[in-house]
Formats: sequence, structure tokens, C-alpha cells
Amino acid sequence: MQTQPFKKVQEASYLTADKAWSYRAILRYFYIQHERMREFLFPEEIFAHLKDLDGFQDYTEDQLHQDLEQLVKWNNLIARQEMSRASTIEEFKKKRYRYQSTPYTIEFERMLQEMEKGGNVFGGSLERKEFERLYQELLKVENIITKDSLPSADECSQLWNDIFAYFRSINQNTSDYMAHINSEEAEERMQTEAFLAYKDQFTTYLRDFIIGLQQTALKIQELVGTITLNQLQPLISQVIVHQQQIPRFEDIGLDEKELITDQEEKWRSLCDWFLGNAHGESNLEMLQTRTNEQIRRITRVVQRLGERHHYFRSRKKDYLHLAEWFDSMDDVKEAHELSSVVFGVFHTRHLFSDHVPTDDIYTDIWDETPMEHETKPRIRNYREKTRPGAIVSQQKRKEEARAEHLRKKQLEQEKLKQYMSGNEIRLEDLPAVEPYVRKMLLSWIGKAMARNDRTFKTEYGRRVKVIMEPGERIMLHAEDGDIEMPHVTFQFLDEVKR
Repeated sequence: MQTQPFKKVQEASYLTADKAWSYRAILRYFYIQHERMREFLFPEEIFAHLKDLDGFQDYTEDQLHQDLEQLVKWNNLIARQEMSRASTIEEFKKKRYRYQSTPYTIEFERMLQEMEKGGNVFGGSLERKEFERLYQELLKVENIITKDSLPSADECSQLWNDIFAYFRSINQNTSDYMAHINSEEAEERMQTEAFLAYKDQFTTYLRDFIIGLQQTALKIQELVGTITLNQLQPLISQVIVHQQQIPRFEDIGLDEKELITDQEEKWRSLCDWFLGNAHGESNLEMLQTRTNEQIRRITRVVQRLGERHHYFRSRKKDYLHLAEWFDSMDDVKEAHELSSVVFGVFHTRHLFSDHVPTDDIYTDIWDETPMEHETKPRIRNYREKTRPGAIVSQQKRKEEARAEHLRKKQLEQEKLKQYMSGNEIRLEDLPAVEPYVRKMLLSWIGKAMARNDRTFKTEYGRRVKVIMEPGERIMLHAEDGDIEMPHVTFQFLDEVKR
């Protein structure tokens, strides 16, 4: 469908003009009469209405005709010459007009009236019954597409309109209500003590909505997921037939494919709302998440208000009760026992130690072994006592460690010779290698990647070049597991020169 270019909406000029106070009063009267099914109004009737309003005592008929003329230029009104009521030639020459409001004007005034009722806050609600009604209508669709014969075009159109009326109501009401409870005004009211009186009602409202949503939304998801656009084509065709039966002059020449595409896009929007699309989670999941977040948020707010209320609460009666309790005791030992329970132990000492006997966080303190703490004097010249000892020769252990290290290195060299194919080691051809061989090969790759020419020297003085095939991956097998890595070949340059 070819989209209309965005243009300046001239019909909205009356809202911000200098004489908006008179333009809006005139057009509001046109809107009220339109709702009462009176389309055409005469200037005399409009002038009589304006004179009853505050601020229009000095308003004249000439000003009214000027305003009506300007509104006609802005396409807010349509002027038609009235000839049937002319009784004289002078009246006919005067060109008396009757006026009708345009669709743009009616929609503007309808929107403004709704906004004036709501004020500066969002409305909306969380109606779980709307989901149940939508589910019942979708069940009718499922029954229709499974039958061989379709209902009349009127019934199909009514069913289709009911589905999207419920869907539009769900989408608009939930969005507005979430914006309402996240607004700055709602945040300020939640911080007051008066909110505590409504907390139970508020949380119950949200919790009941979540329960009702979970009971019905899953059914809607399952039902919508089973209905395809191909199955809906006969129903959509009946809806289009009904739309074409309504006589509208502006619909002449509309392409039927465009009408079908429009209805299909509506169904896709409904499916995306409940099932989600490739770009992210569905609006239904988002609604459930945000509602749960609001319940947790209200719980936190109530907890903070309760703590604040408890902090400022007077303990005078509690202390008077304790004082009478102490006064009623004859034995000071009993008074000490009561004091230990009420006020705790006096002159306690807190000892800290960095001793960590276990990493188990669920172990009780009674199950741990006692710890030893050595108290050191806090004096500047304190030094720990040391005992003189002989130097023990560790030469034998050093020789054994050196021999073991050389043996491992010799074993590594022998293994490398087994894995070499000519002057290369190709990782894709290797069998399952030992863990230390894999570690050594990975360290070689790290050394080579730090140089531009991808060459390095091993600890035995041999020069090796790393050749990496771009975009190819291999699996290196080892005794303790497999690792996926780039296709790498180690080329020993010393062997090439020989």
C-alpha cells in the first residue's frame, strides 16, 4: 500500500492560534451537536450559544463570521449556502451559510475531550476479563475455519471487529496503566504514609491480574499458534466483502489486495503481541515481567515505609511497662536475669580471627573446631623470639628435581618427534595427545601471535613458524578432553634449512 507523505496538518492550527479561546469554543459546540446527530448549524444558533459562555459578553456577530470564515480556510468547517430559507431577494443576495464540521475536527475534539477527562495522568487498567473475551472470540474463529461453510459476511465482519476491539482495548489499557504506575506522580504518592492503606488492595489487584493472565494467556498463545493465515483467508475474504458492501464514495477504486494485506497485518500484530517475533520477547511476556516487578517494587516501598514508621514510633509505653516489671521484683538476681534478656550482656568483647576452618557456608559454628589466637603485645620494640638452627644441605633434592625436569623435557622431545610429519606438525592429523603436549602447543601459538612474522624460538633454540588457515576450525583431542581451535600447522624452519 502506497503511504501518504507526511504533510502539515492545517486543521490543527486552531489549537495554537492567538484566538484559540474562541475557535475552540465554536468547534466544541459543533462536536457536541455532531454527537447528537445534528450536522449543520447556522451562525445565529452558534452566536446564541457563545453568548451564554463566560468571556463572550463583548463578542459580536461580526467577530463570529470572521472566526467561521477563518475556520473554513483551515478546513475545520465546510460552508454551504442556504437557499431554502430565503424569503426575500435581499436575504438571497446576503448568502446565508450553514456550516458542517470536518472529520479531522471531530476527531481532534473527541481526543481533547478524552484527555480533559483524564487530566495529566495516564489511565488504563488491567482487566483480566478482556483476555477471556478475546479467547472466546478466537474459539469462534477456530470453529469457523474448521467447517466447510462460512457464516454470512455480516457475521464474519462482526466477529473480526470484536476480536480486534478486545485486542486494541487490552493493548491500550495495559500500556496506559503501566505508564500510570511508573509515572512521577505515582512514585511520589507511594512514598507517603497514606499509601499503606491501599497497599493490600493494590497488590491484590496486580496479583489477581497475573493469575488470570496466566490462566487465559497460555490458551490464547496455543490457539493463535495453531491458526495460520492460509486458514484465515476465507474469513478475511468475507470481511472484505462486507466492507465493500458499505457505500463510501472515497473507497471507489481501492485494490482488494490492499484490503486483504491490511487485515493480514492486523492478525500478524495480534500474533506478535502474544507469541513474539524474531526481534525479541512478546508483549505478553513483557507485561507479565513488568507486573511482577511492580509487585516487588510495592513490597519494597511498603517495607521501607514500615521501617520508617517503626523507627519514629515512641517506646515510652514499652519502657514504662519494663520499669513496672523491674519494680515488682524483690530479688536483685531475678532483675539481673531480666536485664540480660531485655538489654543483653553488658561489657561484651568481640574477638575476630582470620581463621577459616571450612568453605561450607551451611556449617554451624558449633560444628567447627576451636581456633587458637595468639595475642601479641602492642609495643614498638617487640620482636618474636627466634631459635638458631643449622643450615641443612638440599643438594640431593635439587639433583633429583633437576634429573626429573630433564627427563620430562626429553620425553617431550621424543613425543614431538613422533607427532612430526617431515618438518611440520599438523594439529588436524594428531591423535589424542597428552595434556602437557596440548599445553605446550597452545603456549607456542601464544608466542607466535605476539610477533608479526608468526615465528618464535623454542626453549631448545629451534625456530618455529605458525601457519594458521583463516576461517577453518579443527578439533584437538587429548586424554582429558577435546578443544575446538583454529587450523594450525607448526613448521620447523631449522629442518627446512637442512
